[in-house]
Amino acid sequence: MTDLPKIKPGLKINRYLIIAAVLLFTGSQTAAEVVRLQLQWYPQAQFAGYIMAVEKGIYREKGLTVELLFAEGSGSSLQKVSEGDAEFCTAWLSQALTLTGEKALVNICQVLQKSSLLLVAKAGRGIYQPEDLNGRRIGLWSGDFSIQPAAFFRKFNLNYEHIEQSYNIYGFLDDAWDVASVMYYNEYYRIIQSGIDENELVHFFFADYDLNFPEDGIYCRLDYLQNNTQTCRDFVAASLEGWQYAELHPEETVDVIIQYAAEYHLQTNYNHQQWMLKRILESVRFGTGVEAAGLGRLKEEDYYRVARELQLQGLLPEYPAFREFYQDTINVD
Repeated sequence: MTDLPKIKPGLKINRYLIIAAVLLFTGSQTAAEVVRLQLQWYPQAQFAGYIMAVEKGIYREKGLTVELLFAEGSGSSLQKVSEGDAEFCTAWLSQALTLTGEKALVNICQVLQKSSLLLVAKAGRGIYQPEDLNGRRIGLWSGDFSIQPAAFFRKFNLNYEHIEQSYNIYGFLDDAWDVASVMYYNEYYRIIQSGIDENELVHFFFADYDLNFPEDGIYCRLDYLQNNTQTCRDFVAASLEGWQYAELHPEETVDVIIQYAAEYHLQTNYNHQQWMLKRILESVRFGTGVEAAGLGRLKEEDYYRVARELQLQGLLPEYPAFREFYQDTINVD
């Protein structure tokens, strides 16, 4: 790891001091451009590519000093960008679409290609196929986490008892409800950690039912992209290189993640972050092929699938054309 300071949530940093520190560290005679990346949560392997791009100097090689801004517990990453508190952010496609028309935000790189959201049930509860969910008590999250389940239930014409689920799996473990909502890289692993084997679980990955709503992409304001096109291209290229580095050096990457988590006094462990990194990388690579050139592109079919479902659920009156929403910073003529 470098000796550059980590950026804490809400901490006001003097840009000129940061630039001076980078110059001292690199011995460069040209100040690097400082940009801010707002992430959705606290340090974890979900953001490994960006963290490693900072730690290995990949952004710096592109002439950028990147401040990683982790979650403060209030406000969305998209709001931070739209209000000018960050140049870039990560966000779900479904989140960004509901704000884009009003806030003029655009997707400049789709890092995750496959949704990690699923429903999970214990095999002993007699639930093996979607139809078996009829009449069951199902733990559901609110907000953007509810969009895919709603589409899934409508697709199979299911009736069920809606249970408001908090962001843990204790009620599911205690059989307070039959089915839980989980992220594959997070809560699902906590179920396994509790002592339940994977073969004792039944999975309903929404992506397997033609409901793939890709999650983390990189967003910025349209006017920022127009005025800083090369910066955006360099930022995306370095970010994807960071993800490739994490893929090739998983042990080192998890070690770094654990150090970041410790600085934030987060309760985690090596095995969980190792699991998370593997699952996240599977999503990064989903449908992209083995070559680096396949990474980071938003697929048109994924875009319209999400946009049409949001409109169907009354969450999006209208949506922009694909080429207006997705600004390709990878294919540069």
